[in-house]
Amino acid sequence: MSNSIRTLARRAALVAATGAAAVVLAACGGDGADRAAGGAGHGDAGSHGPTGTPSATGAHNPQDVTFAQGMIPHHRQALEMARLAGGRASSGAVKDLAGRIEKAQDPEIRTMTGWLKTWGEDVPQAGGGMDHSGSGHSGMPGMMGDEDMAALEKLTGKAFDHQFLTLMVEHHEGAVEMARTEQSKGRYGPAKAMAGDIVTAQQAEIREMNGMLGDQS
Repeated sequence: MSNSIRTLARRAALVAATGAAAVVLAACGGDGADRAAGGAGHGDAGSHGPTGTPSATGAHNPQDVTFAQGMIPHHRQALEMARLAGGRASSGAVKDLAGRIEKAQDPEIRTMTGWLKTWGEDVPQAGGGMDHSGSGHSGMPGMMGDEDMAALEKLTGKAFDHQFLTLMVEHHEGAVEMARTEQSKGRYGPAKAMAGDIVTAQQAEIREMNGMLGDQS
């Protein structure tokens, strides 16, 4: 009988140890899954659903998609404008501003493109030039029509400087409006952070450009 008791005791201990190990493994696995889900949101608290489980949407909402899909072509147009300045502007300050716009907005386009691909959403096509008619800008304030870009391309010197600054102020104001909507209605942490950066940087550039326009008058 004593041998049987010892055998049963060993079996009970083995079962208890196995159960404890399973609990530990489950806890570790859950923590890793949480980190993987949270990683997409850079630690955003919204990366988990109401029950605390990882969100299948990657912590973004439709507004985040709208923001990225709208801001990508908006930024692309700003880059088209900025690249014209190199051979047409007469003011060194305008050329410097154009260079800073290109340096800031090109990486943001790549970042937003990555978000959309991760979310399985459509990425606005590049390479089509200004393929938006004036009526197609309703969702993207500040965008220029084809005629505006064509007119800008024909200008050089001080005339280009003035028109470039005038149009870019309007373009920036549109971007700020779009970014503020993302700040108030978006969910995805990195997108809201980018929106905040856009508001701060482009408002500063608007003040700078208005100052240049004032100097030209």
